[in-house]
Amino acid sequence: MTYKTYIETSPSEVAANTLICLINQANYLLDQQLRQLEKQFLKEGGFTEKLYQARQQVRKK
Repeated sequence: MTYKTYIETSPSEVAANTLICLINQANYLLDQQLRQLEKQFLKEGGFTEKLYQARQQVRKK
């Protein structure tokens, strides 16, 4: 809704530039999320590793 007026009521060039800026912002945020997920994976392991650890804890009990 924030950018709606820029896209609907502006000339085509302004609308296109607005969309390009939004795409760049989304891309940046996705890159940040991927970096964070990579750090988390390296620190805590993946889903299969977590399942294995949980299974081992149950077997120890």
